Amino acid sequence: MSAAPGRPKQTRTAALQGEGSPVNTAPLSVEQIPAGVVTLADHEAHARTRLDDNAWAYFSGGAGDEFTLRANCSAWNERLLNPRVLQPLAGGHTRVKLLGRTLAHPVLLAPVAYQRMAHAGGEVASAYAAAALGAGMVLSTQASFPLETVADAIAADPIRGPLWFQLYIQPDRGFTRELVQRAERAGYEALVLTVDAPTSGARDRERRTNFHLPAHISAVNLAGMAAPAQRTLQPGQSALFDDLLATAPTWEDVAWLQSITRLPVVLKGVLHPDDARQAAALGVGGVIVSNHGGRTLDTLPATASVLPRIVQAVAGELPVLVDGGIRRGTDILKAMALGASAVLVGRPYLYGLANAGALGVAHVLRLLRDELEIAMALCGCRTLAQAGPHLLFRPD
Repeated sequence: MSAAPGRPKQTRTAALQGEGSPVNTAPLSVEQIPAGVVTLADHEAHARTRLDDNAWAYFSGGAGDEFTLRANCSAWNERLLNPRVLQPLAGGHTRVKLLGRTLAHPVLLAPVAYQRMAHAGGEVASAYAAAALGAGMVLSTQASFPLETVADAIAADPIRGPLWFQLYIQPDRGFTRELVQRAERAGYEALVLTVDAPTSGARDRERRTNFHLPAHISAVNLAGMAAPAQRTLQPGQSALFDDLLATAPTWEDVAWLQSITRLPVVLKGVLHPDDARQAAALGVGGVIVSNHGGRTLDTLPATASVLPRIVQAVAGELPVLVDGGIRRGTDILKAMALGASAVLVGRPYLYGLANAGALGVAHVLRLLRDELEIAMALCGCRTLAQAGPHLLFRPD
C-alpha cells in the first residue's frame, strides 16, 4: 500500500512521540503523559480539561439517565477474584488466539467515531499506538480519516495486532458493498457489524450541549453516499418506523453481508442468548457482548452480567468478545474467567488520545497489559487458558 498523500512514512517510535506527523498538536515539541496520570481514571479526569463541552458530551455521555453507562463499570467491580497461591508462574504470558491469529494480549481498541475531535491525529494516532503495543484495532465506519490511510499507517508493522473494520449497513446496499470492498482491498481482516443501533439513543448530554461536529470533521468514509429518499408519511405513520427505519438491517442482511465478503463477520451488540444462537447458526466469525457503552438504550444490563449467558448459549461454537466498563487489568482477567475470548476498550483510549495523542493511547494499553499480568500472577494464573470460573469468588 502506498503512503497517504502528504503524510510521510515514519518509525513507530517517532509516531508515538508525535514527531513529523499529524499526531502531534501539543504546544510541546514532543507530547508527554501528563504528570500524575497513572490509571485509566486519571486519564479520564485529565481528558475533561482537554476536551470542550461539545466533544465531552459526545465521547463521555450515555443514553437517558446513564444507568447502563454506570452499571458497566460497577458490574466488573462487584465481581471478586478468588486467588490461588504457590502456583507455578514461570513462563507465563498473556497470549490468546483469535480468528486464526495469535495476539500478544486480549485487548482491542473498540470502534470510536470522529476521533479527530479529541486530537488532530485521530484514528491514525490510535492505530500507531495499537500497533506499537500489539493490540487489535477496530476502525469505525464514522472514522474521521479514510480507512485506507489508517490501514496504510500500520500495514508494515511486524508486531501489530489485527485490524478490523466496523460496519453500519447503509440504506444504499450498493454503497455498503463498495465500502466492504474498500476494506478488503486495504487489508482489514474482519468486519464488525454493529447490530444494536438501528437508531441513535436519546443522549441527553448531547442535546443539552446542542452537539455538532466541527466543520473540519466528518465521516469521510461515507463521502459520496446518496441521501436516502424521504418518504411521504400518511396520517398516523411514524417518522422513525415508517421512514428512517424502513430499510433497517435484519438477519437477512447478515447473511447477505456474508455472501459478498471473504472476511469473517463479527456481530457487535449481542445481549440476548437467542440472538447469540442465531448468530452461531449463521456461522458468523464471532459475537461481541456490548450495550454500545450505554449510548443507545438505557437500563440495559451491564455486559459483565450478560457475558456468561452468551458464552453458554454459543457453547464454544464461536469466539465471544466483550466491551463496556473495562477500566482495569483485573476487569480483563474477570472477563476471561467468564469465558470471553478478548475484550475491547473504547472511552479509556479516547481519553488517552485527548491527553497525549498516540503516546496517550499507548499508555492506556500499557497500563492494562501490566495490570493484567499482575492480576494473573497474584491469582496464580500463568496463562489465560487457565482462567475460568474458579478464579471468581462466590460467597457461600
